[in-house]
Amino acid sequence: MNPIKKTIELPDGRTITIETGKLAKQADGAVEVRMGNTMLLATVVSAKEAGEGVDFMPLQVEYKEKFSAAGRFPGGFLKREGRASDYEILTARLVDRVLRPLFPDNYHADTFVNIILFSADGVDAPDCLAGLAASAAIAVSDIPFNGPISEVRVARVDGKFVIDPTFEELQKADMELMVGATYDNIMMVEGEMDEVSEAELLAALRAAHDAIKAQCKVQMELAEAVGKAKREYCHEVNDEALRADVHEKCYDRAYAIAKAGCADKHWRQDSFDAICDEYIESLPEEERDEKAPLVKRYYHDVEKEAVRRCILDEGIRLDGRKTTEIRPIWIETDYLPGPHGSAVFTRGETQALATVTLGTKLDEKILDDVLNQGRERFLLHYNFPPFSTGEAKPQRGVGRREVGHGNLAHRALKRMFPKDFPYVCRVVSDILESNGSSSMATVCAGTLALLDAGVKMRKPVSGIAMGLITDTASGKYAVLSDILGDEDHLGDMDFKVTGTADGITATQMDIKCDGLSYEILEKALLQARDGRLHILNLINEAIPAPREDYKPNVPRIVTMLIPKELIGAVIGPGGKIIQGIQEESGATVSIDEIEEGGYIEVAAPNRAAIDKALAMINAIVELPEEGKVYDGTVRSIMDFGAFVEFMPHRDGLLHISEIAWERLDDMAASGLKEGDKVQVKLIEIDKKTGKYRLSMRALLPKPEGYVEPQRAPRGERGPRREGDRPRREGAPRRDGDRGPRREPRAPKKD
Repeated sequence: MNPIKKTIELPDGRTITIETGKLAKQADGAVEVRMGNTMLLATVVSAKEAGEGVDFMPLQVEYKEKFSAAGRFPGGFLKREGRASDYEILTARLVDRVLRPLFPDNYHADTFVNIILFSADGVDAPDCLAGLAASAAIAVSDIPFNGPISEVRVARVDGKFVIDPTFEELQKADMELMVGATYDNIMMVEGEMDEVSEAELLAALRAAHDAIKAQCKVQMELAEAVGKAKREYCHEVNDEALRADVHEKCYDRAYAIAKAGCADKHWRQDSFDAICDEYIESLPEEERDEKAPLVKRYYHDVEKEAVRRCILDEGIRLDGRKTTEIRPIWIETDYLPGPHGSAVFTRGETQALATVTLGTKLDEKILDDVLNQGRERFLLHYNFPPFSTGEAKPQRGVGRREVGHGNLAHRALKRMFPKDFPYVCRVVSDILESNGSSSMATVCAGTLALLDAGVKMRKPVSGIAMGLITDTASGKYAVLSDILGDEDHLGDMDFKVTGTADGITATQMDIKCDGLSYEILEKALLQARDGRLHILNLINEAIPAPREDYKPNVPRIVTMLIPKELIGAVIGPGGKIIQGIQEESGATVSIDEIEEGGYIEVAAPNRAAIDKALAMINAIVELPEEGKVYDGTVRSIMDFGAFVEFMPHRDGLLHISEIAWERLDDMAASGLKEGDKVQVKLIEIDKKTGKYRLSMRALLPKPEGYVEPQRAPRGERGPRREGDRPRREGAPRRDGDRGPRREPRAPKKD
């Protein structure tokens, strides 16, 4: 064993170490990456030969977190890791999007990258190390790769950019981006911001790229130290004469379709396909089956060239629009009667139907990832059924693409969601048509549906997808607003930007070309701003402000704050009290301990149920007040009086002398029984003991001529009655809360 280790210094003094040659040595490449006590193992294995007929890069990236990394047990009955969490899927996607474009175009072997978190300290976020680990594993392998790459997270904390911030620092950041890049070019960007400007976003990208360059340089040194030569491969057999013939006979026809400017996606696709099919039919019958795969590959390149040249040379896009033009948009809010909010947003051939559901605290999403535990009150889910693109295939659950697109829309909207909103909120976007960015349509439809539901958003949000066509040889380029699906597929950049009228809230960018300058990025951002504001104007016209009141079918929620020491009284032993409140009132009651006290939410479909639950809670948490009259229940009868529950879980002494104005010889004369309902007045709270003295007679009219009996001083009370037990000198009286001592009873007559 001869391990090799390299170290990367971060600007704040922390270090990242990369080590290879110790673990997983049968993989084609394997490295350990460590920062603090956070440790990842990344491995890569690639098949020696490509599968038959495969003409693409079959890459699979997996990211997995072990619960043991944080000293925790997995939840559920099985107590073992299962399906990937959303966080793991999103992290794997971040790595995949940077790696995939950098494998050689003619490399088609099955390749698997696995990144596993084996140790975590809860201080440093492991996802910002995943791209570095994956790239380093490929760098020390024999797999051909046009890297290395690395990924870093850049956050702005207190006005300063921090590379790979800690979890604590992330809580204070107003901008957070994950950036992936090679030494020369930025390849991927994804993140969220609190309404930042385009210039601030570019500054963050520069800071991130500077850090990535240092990490790429260390990987180059590591690969050189390992000294493993890249493998030779032959995954494509080409026919250059056939390639030239396809170009000669198909290019002009493809260019004519690209220039036709037809907005119908299916007409364009059928027309392009017909050119390829006709060429194949023109081949000798005995050659068709053998050459058809090559013809399709070469024709794809012809179609790509025709579309790009038409845009660069003539400024004509596939659907006839100008480069800055946005497709027609129509909007309809309050579209569905059942949901609490709904809206349809249609832009060209892309359509999203968004719904909003408002719920109580019981509807919160519980997060139980390895390093992320908590609850989430704002949810957004995105669905992309096959019929939205006219495909005839089944829908098999939620795919990685849906998780990723939904996450982008969620990040775009969540900072504009009101922090003091009492409801748990779920937005669902169902894509009904797609030819362009459906995630940006989701942002727009989500904003409209939230406003229709009466959610008082801080500001409305819109989103737009930008594209790029470049020609390195001539230096020409074109930035495209509101790109089509074909322009995304055949172009050099997919750049999604969301924001309010005052700044950017989220972005996602995938770059497929080399040498993209910051000047082009700036132009794309400014052009995106114009498009974003255009869409915002249409949103404001459709629904200028949130609905004034919620729809009738929305549950009403009232919140209140109680002292922490009263939380237990509201919940009761084993939840008995709070369950009783819910059963009797018909409302849903939840309570949560926060720094300020006990935060209570009361929800019900009608006001009467809420009022009843609030009255029951207030009766528990209300502090007793001297001089106030209460309706009470007799709980027990004693010789000297009765104990009355005058507030929930609060008993006071009703002394026999305070029941009536006339003197009672015993409690039997009072007529009181356990369970009787009585009205009492709180006449005294003992500040030392916290005990309560109650009175019924204080609520009765004083009899005419009534004279309060005068107590004689102890020294004048006469001799002790026969049979009385003498009190020890200095011993306290045992009257307690019994009130004033009654006059001695007269001796019984024989």
